[in-house]
Amino acid sequence: MRKSRALVAGTAALALLFSAAACGGSDDADSNSSGAKPEFNAALSKVFNPSDKKGGTIRLANAGDWDSLDPGETYYGYSWNFLRTYGRSLLMFKPTPGAEGNTLTPDLAEGMGTPSDGGKTWTYKIRQGVKFEDGTPVTSKDVKYAVLRSTDKQTFPNGPAYFEGFLDLPEGYKGPYKSKGVNTDQAISTPDDQTIVFHLKTAFGGFDYLAALPQTVPVPEAKDTGAKYKEHVIATGPYKFETNNLGKNFKLVRNEQWDPATDPNRKALPDAYDVQLNVNADDIDNRLLSGDLDVDITGTGVQPAALGRVVGDPNLKAQTDNPLLPRLWYTSVNPTVAPLDNIDCRKAVQYAADKVGYQTAYGGPLAGGDIATTILPPMIPGYQKFDLYPSADGTGDVAKAKEHLTACGQPNGFETNISYRAERPKEKATAEALQQSLARVGIKLTLKPFPQGDYFSQYAGNPPFVKSNKLGLALNGWGADWNDGFGFLSQIVDSRVIRETGGSSNTSVRIPEVDKMLDTAIAETDQAKRDAQWSPIDKRVMEEAVILPGIVAKSLIIRPKTLSNVFVSEAYNMYDYLSLGVA
Repeated sequence: MRKSRALVAGTAALALLFSAAACGGSDDADSNSSGAKPEFNAALSKVFNPSDKKGGTIRLANAGDWDSLDPGETYYGYSWNFLRTYGRSLLMFKPTPGAEGNTLTPDLAEGMGTPSDGGKTWTYKIRQGVKFEDGTPVTSKDVKYAVLRSTDKQTFPNGPAYFEGFLDLPEGYKGPYKSKGVNTDQAISTPDDQTIVFHLKTAFGGFDYLAALPQTVPVPEAKDTGAKYKEHVIATGPYKFETNNLGKNFKLVRNEQWDPATDPNRKALPDAYDVQLNVNADDIDNRLLSGDLDVDITGTGVQPAALGRVVGDPNLKAQTDNPLLPRLWYTSVNPTVAPLDNIDCRKAVQYAADKVGYQTAYGGPLAGGDIATTILPPMIPGYQKFDLYPSADGTGDVAKAKEHLTACGQPNGFETNISYRAERPKEKATAEALQQSLARVGIKLTLKPFPQGDYFSQYAGNPPFVKSNKLGLALNGWGADWNDGFGFLSQIVDSRVIRETGGSSNTSVRIPEVDKMLDTAIAETDQAKRDAQWSPIDKRVMEEAVILPGIVAKSLIIRPKTLSNVFVSEAYNMYDYLSLGVA
């Protein structure tokens, strides 16, 4: 959808409707089938329709494909949220509403990690009695193997790169497939079946956050099928795969080997989860509102086509929640693509971009989010407000953009491509808005849609593809792996996470000084001093103009009226999929 005056005016009208509905929507809303009275933000900080009733099937849909069901290579937030139904990592975020949901708790491990050697060594004890779906006991060696296999980024390009960055791995180690038989005890040792010890190259006081990553979900070496493991992950959680038709659908059913006595975190209420893939995003909204579907699993919120209908109807608005997210919708400005290898050409993009149009494309200030001028969202500790590329009204500074185009030797503008995820209407609308605003200064953008499931592994996160296909701009989005400066910044501004084989979460920030600043910050043991170092990193990246911040995200998500135990997880900023039941 192109940005136009009509669209801007329509968004303003929607904002007014939203405000009006907020005043009295809940009083007019009907009760749902469970008897709980729906109201706006009813599940934002508390449980809506609490229940311990078991049974039924939860129906979920994804507008695109999954990046991977394999715990070793998945990186979408919704996937991490959902993965807890079939996999158990050493630690996890508490499945509870409110601020407590952003704190860690033991899962596969008996307790939190025990540090030693000044924070360079971390020890965990694994619970007794946990089994794989085939009845085989889970041991520390299964966790070690899972972590080591995840470091093979040729086989598993999508996952985060923390472990290979911090573990004291043997030089040249390439994972258990290519470095078969190599002794890795210097990085991970397993003195017995219940003990696992991680040995780091440098101290990392926040290692417990890494222990909560899906990459610590155990994998039995005898059942590992490498890149094909995503076709049938061997479950340790309360659910296992009954069917898995890649790209189409999959279904989870109860795992008979799961023992609730070993698991204080999961109620396991539904009998099954039925997930449909590559479903039209607008159809998902319509089916959610009609009750034909329970959950839009991506958690990104109502699409533009349904937004006016939802915010303008008090009964429908009462079925929504509106969380503010530690997530930035942004555009990578790739310096590997000429003429964006010239900093002034990149600065021209910064000044020419219409941020109001960016915001409008995502649904306006309430359903879309707040205009961003920094990389860090305000809720991340250490955030400081600044704006290196200001404009009077947020619609861009055409004169300044033209000055920088002249300085970079492109006074009449230039041509480049902009990529986005094909299944996401908001991203298409954003690409069109940028196309229109940059055209004002002669920068011509050609839109290039790519599939969500392979967007980073094959296209926008694959440096050779980016360069050869002249993807000067790439629409992107990032939510904190955990809510502090390192958990937000490291995977999108550290040049060392860029992988030439694809799967890079960072495609545009290649600043050695920033890498050193990150290392200095994470080594600081005083939290207040550490938090104070994140904003200077933010500013240094913005000085190079390699990221165009769009908006700090808000989402308007449709609350499933067919389900119980509904609440927004502050760790994932969408509904907690582990806790849901069928009403």
